[in-house]
Amino acid sequence: MNSEPDIIDELDHARAQEYALLATLLVRNPDADVLRRLALLGGDDSPLGAAHAALGVAAASASAETVRREYFDLFAGLGENGLMPYASFYLSGSLYGRPLARLRNTLQDLGIERVAQSEPEDHAAVVCEIMAGLTGGAIPAPAGTDRAFFKAHVGSWIRLFFADLEKSNATAFYTHVGAFGRVFIDIETEAFAFAN
Repeated sequence: MNSEPDIIDELDHARAQEYALLATLLVRNPDADVLRRLALLGGDDSPLGAAHAALGVAAASASAETVRREYFDLFAGLGENGLMPYASFYLSGSLYGRPLARLRNTLQDLGIERVAQSEPEDHAAVVCEIMAGLTGGAIPAPAGTDRAFFKAHVGSWIRLFFADLEKSNATAFYTHVGAFGRVFIDIETEAFAFAN
């Protein structure tokens, strides 16, 4: 029989995997191997299960080259369908704004050092990776830190980003990434609100 801490650990592990998957899909375009593994995603009748299944179907029908072009058009190119996956942009309308400064202060308080990277820390992939670490225990922190981090640096903007990604008409694969992210963030938001 599972004890309550085991159930919580199992749920936190599953949450960490969801955040890690989102981080993986947002930090760079998935290669053919990642797409093959994503194609194995199944689902159930829940909203998250349906989002998983749809992402799996999209991965099965996508080529690595098509997804690479989608990623470039969305996140690296200057096209009309491009998105800015940064908290600063969503919260202040500009890059490198106060949301990034606040996030950097929090990361310093948590003892998380910046790794040499091309993206600022308020990139959607980076905050999802941090949430994966806090939730799954890879980043040591007091209990409840994931909730505080979500409230301070994630929940106020990332759902809108995923909704925008979901509505991006120029993509076939990343609309499903957006739907998956939006559904997962809705679940997280509700769970954190219930925990208050």
